[in-house]
Amino acid sequence: MSSTKHIPSLKKLYLEQVVPELVKSRGYKNTHEVPKITKISLNTGIDAEADKNQIADVARDLAAIAGQKPVLAKSKKAISNFKLRQGQVVGAHVTLRGDRMWDFLYRLLAVALPTIRDFRGVGSKLDGQGNYNLGVSDFTIFPEITVENVKKSMGLDITIVTTAGTDEEGRELLKLLGMPFRRTEAQVAADAAAAKTNAA
Repeated sequence: MSSTKHIPSLKKLYLEQVVPELVKSRGYKNTHEVPKITKISLNTGIDAEADKNQIADVARDLAAIAGQKPVLAKSKKAISNFKLRQGQVVGAHVTLRGDRMWDFLYRLLAVALPTIRDFRGVGSKLDGQGNYNLGVSDFTIFPEITVENVKKSMGLDITIVTTAGTDEEGRELLKLLGMPFRRTEAQVAADAAAAKTNAA
């Protein structure tokens, strides 16, 4: 019996629609030049006063969101001003690649972000190297998290790493994948002017 390999829906969209669109708009000579996402990193801080149970809760919740067990980050030296001991757990992080990366990005774009109250899009600034950083202040926007089980809310830093050579290329790649970038005032004004011209 032959089993058909599951292809994440967002990866399918990338291969079937985004790649041809970028080749067309950017004039790439072959598909290997087209920017792609290589990995997504999730990172969260853990309070210096957190006990073992709180650390376990953070690790459990991050694993649920990512679909992969996180790595706990420990402090390399003691800093008395911050009540920090050497070897103390200060954060947790996960790096996603392959199908897990595509599945997470789909859930982020299609499920998590739209549940934010009064959501008006995300910032469109990239890091100067075609990568995108997104801060989520409340991780309960992810459907994998049961709000009743959350004792303390945590924020999440999400880094989407791409092979894009410029921010403009990286932005276009993410936009075609469905990243809901906030429209700038200039874009709103340009659209209004175009609508006015068309109506005349």
